[in-house]
Amino acid sequence: MDALVLYWNLVPVTLVQGLAYALVALAVMIPFRILSVPDLSSEGVFPLGACVAAALIAAGVSPIAATLAAIVAGFFAGVTTALIHLKFRVHSLLAGILTITMLWSVNLRVLGKPNQPIFGQPNLFDWISPAILMNLNLQILVFAVLLAVLVGALWWGLQTHAGLALRGVGANPSLAPALGVNVVLYTSAGLGLASCFSALAGALLAQQQGYGDVGMGVGMLVNGLASVIIGESITGRRTLLRQVLAPVVGSIAYYQLASLALSIGLEPSDLKIATGGFVLLTIGWPVLLGRKTPASRAF
Repeated sequence: MDALVLYWNLVPVTLVQGLAYALVALAVMIPFRILSVPDLSSEGVFPLGACVAAALIAAGVSPIAATLAAIVAGFFAGVTTALIHLKFRVHSLLAGILTITMLWSVNLRVLGKPNQPIFGQPNLFDWISPAILMNLNLQILVFAVLLAVLVGALWWGLQTHAGLALRGVGANPSLAPALGVNVVLYTSAGLGLASCFSALAGALLAQQQGYGDVGMGVGMLVNGLASVIIGESITGRRTLLRQVLAPVVGSIAYYQLASLALSIGLEPSDLKIATGGFVLLTIGWPVLLGRKTPASRAF
C-alpha cells in the first residue's frame, strides 16, 4: 500500500519528465526510423542546447532568443554528424561518437565552466506565466501542448514533398538519386531536424531546472532508445502517425515504469539496470514466443 501511495505521488513528477524527454525520444526516432541512419549524437546535442541557452540567458539575452539559438546550434551539430558520415564515409555510429566527443569541448567553451546557474534569471516559462515553474499541472499542460504542436507539425511535414523525399532516402538511399533526391542534402536536413528536438529539450530543461551543465546528456541516448522501443511495442509502426506518436507514448510509459521501480524500493542508482531490463523484455518476449517485432528486427 505504501508503494502505491509513493508511486501515485511520483506520477505528476515523472509525467513532466516523460513529456519533456519525449523530445529526445523524437530526436532518436528520426535518424533510426525515418532515415535508417543510426545516430548517437543526441547525447551531446542535448547538453549543447542546455549550455547555449544557459550561457545566453546568464549574459542577459532574452530567453526566447536563447532558446532559438540553442535550436540553431543543435541543427548545425546534426548537420556536422551527417557530413562526417557522408563526406568522410565514416559509419554513422562512429560519426555520432565523434560529434559527442567534440561537443564536450564545445559545451565547456560555451559555458566557460562545467556548470552555469541561471536561478533568478528570466526564462521561457516565466515569459508565458510565472506560475508554471511552481505548479506541476501547469508544466504538464505546457509540455503536452508543445508536444502536440511539434508532433502534429512533424506528421504533416513528413507527408509533404520534402518529407516524402526524406522518407525515400531512408527507405532506399541507392534509388533516391535516380529520383532526383539529393541524399546528402536530405540526410543532413533530417539529422539536423532530429538534433533540433534534442537541443530544444536541453534548452527547456535548463530553464526549468535553473542551470546548464556539460554533463546533462549522460544517459539520454539510452533513455531515448528505451522510449522508442517501448512506444513502438504499444502503438506499433503500421502508419506514419503511429510511428511519430511512439516516442511520446514510450517516453511517458518509460518514466512511469521508472517511478514504479523507485516506489517499490529500487535505488536511483539501480535505474540503469532496470532500463536495460525494460528494453530487453520489450524486445525479447516476442522472440521467446517465436515471433519477431519491428523493434526486435531493427535494434
